Amino acid sequence: MSRVRVFLELVLVAALPGALAAQGVATRLDGRVPPQVRQAVVKIAADAAARGLPVDPLWEKAIEGGAKGVPADRVIAAVRALAGRMGDAMTALREGGVSAPTGDVVEGGADAINAGLSNHDVQDLVRASRPPYDPALTLRVAATLGALGVPANQVLQLVEAMISAGRSPGDLMGLPAEVESGISHGATPAQAAAGLTRAAAAGRPPVPPGQAKSGKPVNPHRP
Repeated sequence: MSRVRVFLELVLVAALPGALAAQGVATRLDGRVPPQVRQAVVKIAADAAARGLPVDPLWEKAIEGGAKGVPADRVIAAVRALAGRMGDAMTALREGGVSAPTGDVVEGGADAINAGLSNHDVQDLVRASRPPYDPALTLRVAATLGALGVPANQVLQLVEAMISAGRSPGDLMGLPAEVESGISHGATPAQAAAGLTRAAAAGRPPVPPGQAKSGKPVNPHRP
């Protein structure tokens, strides 16, 4: 076999994931977004797949924008920004010790970055997420807390305090509802998070600010 043929086959193998991803994305976008959006998103998805990034969030973002009637240039910009965040998340995850992040973990990292956490925060959360804590779950909880208005440094403190205290993954999942409960009783997101962090550090059940006065129990299953 000639060296040229070997080289061409290696190039084909390297390009295959991106090409297959682009084909799948194109099929999903057919008739659901304007042609210019389809063309741009297919290219973005191919580039993302070639870097080992998940592509489902990209076409989902495009379809969401198309369904809402968002102008094509804004949809394309949003999809490109999402791909950028996933790339940043991939780098942070690898630097945090995850050599081959799954799509769910990359998405969680991207969501956390979008909610205001830094790449360094993502690294710290991943390092803290040892069994039984799933890094994808940890990052999505952190992203939700950030979206609720909890400052990034307090998000990190709260999640790490819960893990250090040995709270269950279920307790971790309940944090956004606990913060919302505190907010509903007059606390700011920062105050609610601070109260939960103190409770975790002291080994007490979580009682968001204002909750004790009302006497109403926290409902961890509140949507």
